[in-house]
Amino acid sequence: MDLTPRPGATPAPPGASYTYAETPAETTTRLRPVTAHSPVRTVAAAACAVLGLGLIGGAVTGSWLTGDSAADPGADSAYTVSRSLWHSAPVDTLFPRTLKGDGAGPGATDRVWTRVAVAGDSGCAAGLDPLLVKTLRPVGCERLLRATYTDATRTSVTTVGMVFTEADAEAMGALSTRFTTQKLSERSDLMPRTYPADDTVAAGFGDRQRASWTVHVLTEVPVVVFAVSGFADGRAVAEPEPVAEAMAAGASTSVAQAGLGHEAKGVADRVERTLRRAVTDLTEKPE
Repeated sequence: MDLTPRPGATPAPPGASYTYAETPAETTTRLRPVTAHSPVRTVAAAACAVLGLGLIGGAVTGSWLTGDSAADPGADSAYTVSRSLWHSAPVDTLFPRTLKGDGAGPGATDRVWTRVAVAGDSGCAAGLDPLLVKTLRPVGCERLLRATYTDATRTSVTTVGMVFTEADAEAMGALSTRFTTQKLSERSDLMPRTYPADDTVAAGFGDRQRASWTVHVLTEVPVVVFAVSGFADGRAVAEPEPVAEAMAAGASTSVAQAGLGHEAKGVADRVERTLRRAVTDLTEKPE
């Protein structure tokens, strides 16, 4: 289905929404007798119990204050649940058909993104550059999920993805620290790849069309979320910019002026929130 506006057609007004044919259509991402003690021993046992409770209480309090997921009793549950989401959760749960970005655009303008394509689940080598695959190797790649969205005016396209890893909380924390301290999210040689789809507005969205990107290593769940945006008309971008640069105050490049940094960050943030909500729904016990 050709979604390109006909010659002479009136441009869509800001905020307008469209319905797009998706490729491919799937229902899930795969594209349960005791002896008496002496008084001395009794006193000693009581003292040990009090000390033990104090240590446990201190440890729990410490985890609340520091946000240490490894010490959080719910962390193991969240990791266990999230590992299976790539094949058990419906596509619409992980990649909603529509994402609402209230205040997500330049100048806090509202955005709405519509899903135009969903890739079949795959290994990381199929959808990430070799250097990024190597960088993620310490946490292992269980599965890669991707989808592509377009904005309401069909002027931009954004591929968003989730790498489900094999790592525990400690390994994910170490990778997150490395990405932060070494500023790996800002390196263009670690930029994620796009997911183009024939007969959609993203048909020409290839490597040369990548304009802005973000990579976020989560620590509450074993997932790395990324997004990469570009112009929907297929124009090549000579100097892609990480979202922090493209969204900086006063940025005047074509990428920044087009709001492509906001597009990548906005889509990535909302898919990340959707993932967190799905995990929370499965781990929280009903009252």
